[in-house]
Amino acid sequence: MAKKNIVVVGAGYSGVSATKFLAKKLKKDSDVTITLIDRHSYHTMMTELHEVAGGRVEPEAIQYDLQHLFARKKNVQLVTDTVTAIDKENKVVTTKLGSYPFDYLVLGMGGEPNDFGTPGVKENGFTLWSFEDAVRIREHILTTVAKAALEPDAAVRKAMLTFVVCGSGFTGIEMVGELIDWKERLAKDHKLDPSEITLKVVEAMPTILNMLGRNDAAKAERYLKAKNVELVLNAPIVEVAPDHIKLKDGSTIPTHTLIWTAGVKATSDAADFGLEKARGNRLVANEYMEAKGYEDKNIYVIGDLVFYEEFPNTPTPQIVQAAEQTGHTAASNIVAAIKGGEKHKFKGNYQGFMVSVGSKWGVANLFNKIHLSGFLAIIMKHIVNLKYFFDIRSGYYMFQYIMHEFFHIKDDRNVARGHTSRYGNVLWSVPLRIFYGLVWLLEAFKKIVGEGEWLKPSTWFGEGSWFQGDSVFPWTWDYQAATDAASSASADVASAASGAADAGAGAETVAHFGLSYGYGEQPMAVIEKAPDWFVSIMKVIMPNMEVAMFFQKMMVFVEIGIALAIIAGLFTWLFSATTIVLVATFCLSGMFFWVNIWFIPVAFALMNGSGRAVGLDRWVIPWLQRTLGNWWYGKPKSMYGQK
Repeated sequence: MAKKNIVVVGAGYSGVSATKFLAKKLKKDSDVTITLIDRHSYHTMMTELHEVAGGRVEPEAIQYDLQHLFARKKNVQLVTDTVTAIDKENKVVTTKLGSYPFDYLVLGMGGEPNDFGTPGVKENGFTLWSFEDAVRIREHILTTVAKAALEPDAAVRKAMLTFVVCGSGFTGIEMVGELIDWKERLAKDHKLDPSEITLKVVEAMPTILNMLGRNDAAKAERYLKAKNVELVLNAPIVEVAPDHIKLKDGSTIPTHTLIWTAGVKATSDAADFGLEKARGNRLVANEYMEAKGYEDKNIYVIGDLVFYEEFPNTPTPQIVQAAEQTGHTAASNIVAAIKGGEKHKFKGNYQGFMVSVGSKWGVANLFNKIHLSGFLAIIMKHIVNLKYFFDIRSGYYMFQYIMHEFFHIKDDRNVARGHTSRYGNVLWSVPLRIFYGLVWLLEAFKKIVGEGEWLKPSTWFGEGSWFQGDSVFPWTWDYQAATDAASSASADVASAASGAADAGAGAETVAHFGLSYGYGEQPMAVIEKAPDWFVSIMKVIMPNMEVAMFFQKMMVFVEIGIALAIIAGLFTWLFSATTIVLVATFCLSGMFFWVNIWFIPVAFALMNGSGRAVGLDRWVIPWLQRTLGNWWYGKPKSMYGQK
């Protein structure tokens, strides 16, 4: 069979989704090669650009290396390059550095800001449509506030500290929301009063957030006003100057920072491809996402670049959900063409819209039925973002997202209001970590010493230790009786069982509940008798006394290993979690008392990265992450596909 070449141009939401789908469905087809071309070596999480621009997360938090996303996908070739032309007749994609023949071509090059020809936007404004845009805005704001703090002229100072966002769509409102959260930090770092920083949203329409219902938009409007954001509505911008903007009514707003989020159009890179265009330079496609007029050439258009009217005069919206779904449609039809099957028509399934106004508050409309605001809306947005990583099968970046959004956060700028931040000093948990490790070490050695003398190792492993006699586990007490019910050994075991039960659980009439030991009291077991279902499981794992004794002896050395690791701060998260599992097992066995239940909350407390302070985790974990990352993903490169 002739080799099939699939070329995907653009590593945005649509391109990544299409390539992931193709790689999965065609992984067994050795004669198919998928080439993903993008001008960058990374995928940008466009919906979170405002978090970088507004100083909430570091730039790398939204930058996902393509090699990580397509690790171990042997049928995907990554190329970092810019497409300059498409030979539709000979079916060749030309780039700045080479050319790539194709049997199937998917164009997902996305969009770019639309300034509608407004004078001065390109020269004096800031757009928010790329990773570079977000970093540029962030650096400009930091520089401008620093200069304003030293500016003696009150009028100039006020203009420098006035930040204007043009456009009240999702991007604009999310951007001003980040500025709300960032304002306090900016003021503090530069010895300013936060009230000196002015935030404005300028909108040509009479309302904001027009993708949402009016009730949801009204909630957002009230929140913005409560945060002292000035909404300038019915006010198209007609000119942007370095130190002011001019509105249609002739008025001006002095500002050195205008962030333009007022519109989007298809990328200008696709303008010369010779494909039919519609509004905003979007390329026209049919219901199969095939480029109009070139259906026989197997050219597909997806994402923000595609113009397909789902309904009369209503093209697919330029949102993430539509981008992913158009990508899946095109990929499904390519798979059907290669492997045989029916074509799939595009049918949009938009499950709702969400907008965050800063890190702690938002509004959401789900399925046109569920309306959320505040804390719950932000939680839902995080869930949707986590689902995205699940959809593209990237556990690595799902973990990174969680770390950046919940743990590597400053100034309480997350939905948990900073309570999950790892920037809290873990040094003070070191004494607790060492003490907890010593407790486990002492308890393990008690099981070794038994009735021997602590300072005489020759007396260890004797009577009373876990290495002599029969197993202490309650489900093993009837093993001897089952094999020889008439023997005296059976009676001895039964007697020992009775004594162990009394010692482990305590006599029901005298056991006292308490979370700390009371002198002279018999402590109460968490569970007096192991549940039958648990005993059944344990009897399968330990079917006889020999196996039970093996597990019992092994457990002692496991506890010693855990204790030493916790004391040394090595894999503290993992071993602290393991102690929780062990305690839960001991509780279910009827061998753990309420007075020691503090083991569990202490273990949870030590899972906060405590091993990175005066512990081996400070060096081991970063080394392990680098080593395993390079082994699994390979070393990230600034460019892919170059010889």
